[in-house]
Amino acid sequence: MAAATRSAAMKIDWAIISTSLGLKGQTAAALQAFKKRNDDARRKLNQLSAQATTVDFAAYRDTLENRAIVDQIEAQFKQFKPQTYDVGRQIKAIEAFEVQAVKSAEATKGKVDAELKDLKQALTNIETTRPWEDMTTDDILAANPEVEKATEKMVANHQWMPAGYKEKFGDLSVL
Repeated sequence: MAAATRSAAMKIDWAIISTSLGLKGQTAAALQAFKKRNDDARRKLNQLSAQATTVDFAAYRDTLENRAIVDQIEAQFKQFKPQTYDVGRQIKAIEAFEVQAVKSAEATKGKVDAELKDLKQALTNIETTRPWEDMTTDDILAANPEVEKATEKMVANHQWMPAGYKEKFGDLSVL
């Protein structure tokens, strides 16, 4: 199982994952952090695997005057049992991260698709809109019904200029 997992981990193309899924924001940052931890762990494993694992105690006995200390160290060395770890918990955490990353990527994709659809519709509206000079009052009221309601309310209150008009365009009553 470990060899198959290691083989599969070596085949991951991180660049394709982030570009094909279009990951951005928190999801992309989390994936990059995971990739960095994966690379660091792989590099440390390679460094440790390259180190010699045997100790030539006879060479130390020939070199050192105090051979009793070499005997004590050799006895300790033979009693040493490397600690084994159950990586199941880490694997479950990685799988949970993967599930969360996929959910986040799908949510992001859905938001991007919806925004893209809205932008395409806005672009179509812009491209097909008549020039301002060719628009009629009826066209404006059809596009924005709230303009008619606001105008009716202003007329009912004997308010003939919109608020801020004089400040922006000047007083037309002096003409």
